[in-house]
Amino acid sequence: MGRMSAIQPEPKPSTPLAAATNVVVGSTNPVKIAAVMAVLERSGSHARVRGLAVPSGVRDQPEGDAETIRGATQRAKSALEASDADFAIGIEGGIVEEAGYMRTCAWAAVATRDGRVGVGGSLAMMLPDRVATLVRGGIELGHAMDCVSGGRDTKHGAGAVGILTAGLVDRQRAYEALVTYALAPFLAPAYYDGETS
Repeated sequence: MGRMSAIQPEPKPSTPLAAATNVVVGSTNPVKIAAVMAVLERSGSHARVRGLAVPSGVRDQPEGDAETIRGATQRAKSALEASDADFAIGIEGGIVEEAGYMRTCAWAAVATRDGRVGVGGSLAMMLPDRVATLVRGGIELGHAMDCVSGGRDTKHGAGAVGILTAGLVDRQRAYEALVTYALAPFLAPAYYDGETS
């Protein structure tokens, strides 16, 4: 019996991502900027990447996937408005209360000058009870991780994911996956034509 193969659409000669020369990240956090740079480099893009401090429009510690997605999307749209970039990328981390435990979530959003938006996320990892207790008490996850780990400014470094996976996954690597997912409509546009919001 023959193997099934996926039907591949004809590639377009130039995707908007390939043509981009200027990309802005809606943050000055070096981990977020480095994640975007790494993904763009792997995609073959030669765009210049820079960070820009913009508001997320959500709480410092977003709760739930929906609020976290809004924060990432707002960061992308605000960065695009405040710059001359072709693409803007927002990344936002949050927490989600589940039955009996708290988990992390993180989302990335991409906004373009022609109004298209791509969104991707994951990074769902159960938090230790003592970290969750601090977060429930109003402390942002990064600061809670500093308290529990004895670290300082961990959200600009390994982050909760790096600490809780004993360095097997660091924050940048985790964010690279999110950015890649958010860029999917621009990396494989033939599958998404007319579908991005």
